[in-house]
Amino acid sequence: MHAELDTLEAKVRQVAELCHNLRRENVALRQQLVAAQHENKQAAARLDAAKSRLQALLEKLPEEN
Repeated sequence: MHAELDTLEAKVRQVAELCHNLRRENVALRQQLVAAQHENKQAAARLDAAKSRLQALLEKLPEEN
């Protein structure tokens, strides 16, 4: 009976450690997600600005006859 309790205790500790590790990984992944979303917003803003500049240049070109 004592051996069974020791085995159960070890398994409970493993589960607790795994839970702790998963929580830390989850926090890190959330931080990475926020950073990636921020980078994506910046890239979209740069793309919009480039589109606007390109459209302005195209409007300055003379029309073909």
